[in-house]
Amino acid sequence: MKIGVFLQYLQIQRKYSEHTVNAYKNDLSSFELFFSGNFGVEPDNAQYADIRKWIAFLAEEKISARSINRKISALRTYFNYLIKNGILSENPTNQIVGPKVSKKLPAFIEQESIDMLNNHDLFGFDFRGCRNMLIVEILYGTGIRRAELINLKNINVDIVKCQIKVLGKRNKERIIPYPKSILPLIEEYHRFKNQIAVKTDTFLITEKGASLYPKLIHRVVAQYLGMVSTSEKKSPHVLRHTFATHLLNNGADINAIKELLGHSNLSATQIYTHTSFERLNQIYKQAHPRA
Repeated sequence: MKIGVFLQYLQIQRKYSEHTVNAYKNDLSSFELFFSGNFGVEPDNAQYADIRKWIAFLAEEKISARSINRKISALRTYFNYLIKNGILSENPTNQIVGPKVSKKLPAFIEQESIDMLNNHDLFGFDFRGCRNMLIVEILYGTGIRRAELINLKNINVDIVKCQIKVLGKRNKERIIPYPKSILPLIEEYHRFKNQIAVKTDTFLITEKGASLYPKLIHRVVAQYLGMVSTSEKKSPHVLRHTFATHLLNNGADINAIKELLGHSNLSATQIYTHTSFERLNQIYKQAHPRA
């Protein structure tokens, strides 16, 4: 069987991992089983119409669009292999267009739950509590990424203008305002920080004076979001999504949100319009008497 030979070929190619080879094996076996069972011949003879029938079958079996596209990709690679070895002259998958993969809407925390985090008692009044609260407040109040928070320098935090200068992806700088309500928390944090032997110029530090690290920030955010929300996702990026979603829900311009988030193009920001639409749709269904 040519599929077996093809899989052996993949195994001796160093650029293909064992996981990739197994994925190809499963996907091609799926096609072989369907084609042989329905037409009684080897899948190497499949034509465009046959492949379309296979895709329709997969869709009827509730296979996800992402998985179907992966199977099509495996089949395309297989037919290219047959062409390379002179077995076929044309790839029947060239005209195949896979199903559209729907984008997952970004997870965010409801306003009422976020408001519950604006409580110093929840975090505590020592250095760790103050710093942890500041981590959450800055992430939600500015929408910056975790890496941007870690690399935030002391000189980039302006307590007069209430804004921060962030170095984002592709070394692109942007200036973001932060809520004035954070200012007393920053001043309290500085009082604690002055009592520590600081070993870095980053704004947020550990109790030993070193820069923060990704796992610490993720742990802090997950801990406190877990206290106020039942959302499955409780990561720093969820606070970034929440920042953007709440801005949009309260009337902010999409282009302004794009600049605040540091997106290079508007398409990356427009995902939040879908989130807002879903929310409006839910409100409509709950509130309209004929919905």
